[in-house]
Amino acid sequence: MNDAAYSKLPIGCFPRENSLSAWASAKLAKRVEELHPAYFALVMATGIVSTGCYLFKLKDLAFILFAVNILAYFSLCLLYAIRAIVFQSRFTEDWSSHKRAFGFFTVIAATNVLGTQINLLFHNWQLAEVLFWIGLVLWLVTTYGIFVLLIVKKDKPSIETGINGGWLVSVVATESICVLGCQINPHFLTGDVLALFNLSFWLFGGMLYIWLISLIVYRYMFFSFEPTDLIPPYWINMGAMAITTLAGCELGKTFEAVEPVCQIMPFVKGLTTMYWATASWWIPMLFALGVWRHGVKRLKFSYDPLYWGLVFPLGMYSVCTLKLSILLNIPVLSNLARVFIVIGLIAWLVTFLSMAKRPLFACLFFVSTAWRSSQHQYNQKKENP
Repeated sequence: MNDAAYSKLPIGCFPRENSLSAWASAKLAKRVEELHPAYFALVMATGIVSTGCYLFKLKDLAFILFAVNILAYFSLCLLYAIRAIVFQSRFTEDWSSHKRAFGFFTVIAATNVLGTQINLLFHNWQLAEVLFWIGLVLWLVTTYGIFVLLIVKKDKPSIETGINGGWLVSVVATESICVLGCQINPHFLTGDVLALFNLSFWLFGGMLYIWLISLIVYRYMFFSFEPTDLIPPYWINMGAMAITTLAGCELGKTFEAVEPVCQIMPFVKGLTTMYWATASWWIPMLFALGVWRHGVKRLKFSYDPLYWGLVFPLGMYSVCTLKLSILLNIPVLSNLARVFIVIGLIAWLVTFLSMAKRPLFACLFFVSTAWRSSQHQYNQKKENP
């Protein structure tokens, strides 16, 4: 029996407790089975907003968000493990789905963002390095696994239905390796080789963005575009450039005097500035499209886990702008960064409350129904001893 059926039951007519438990179990199982691979964007968004708060001296708020992030990260790890074991066929299908496969890259980015939080807030580079290694292994498996599966797949959708902004999470995951690698300097290579390692991830991430954004813009311009097509991950168009800017800033800061980065520092600064300018260009465009989607076309706003893919770019733009102001010695940019950390916090709070509302209502409904059912049974026993 579904929610609507329960809500229509007359007073005093409720299912038995075992039926109610079965209903709740079925609902939970369905949620786990349909869990979107991109749900780790929750950890990405919470982590980068927490990082931004810490950099702007809002340390209490940063630690609160870190606590939320730890809970979210391990809860999602558990749910993904259950889904992979219990719903193996659905989990496997997602790996070769043009629409859902790239969501798995959020696991990599989330792991590295969490590592950045731990290193920044607690100065625990040892634990951060463990997360770096986990992220790197996941990146290798996910990158070559998904791209190979999609290449060899026999039945493929058209570019109109097969590609979306969520593909750019692969860029975010790649750049997150560079960001965390620059911050903790993993103790497995010499300085110059480590610099080349991080430089390679930064450059490849930028090249991957060029490949994918070309296809995405082509889809924008030459195929019909409905409000439902403008899903929240299109904000990753900007977010991918923002984290690439952050990676360039970290690269310049950490390896400015190390070969081979020191030889190309003007190139690093120039390309980093270009990435930031590209991210900045996307912001008014995406806001305008959002107004068109919800204001002009009247598409109703309702919670979707993919909305975390909108919060993350806002927080990332704030952090990368602050870091760029330091790299280029332009302090005025920090004012823009402050504006976006406030916007990011508001977006995080709205999305979090929208997410929490659904399970809260479900729990209240379950408790209320169970209580009224028990009261009904108690009254029946009194009437018919």
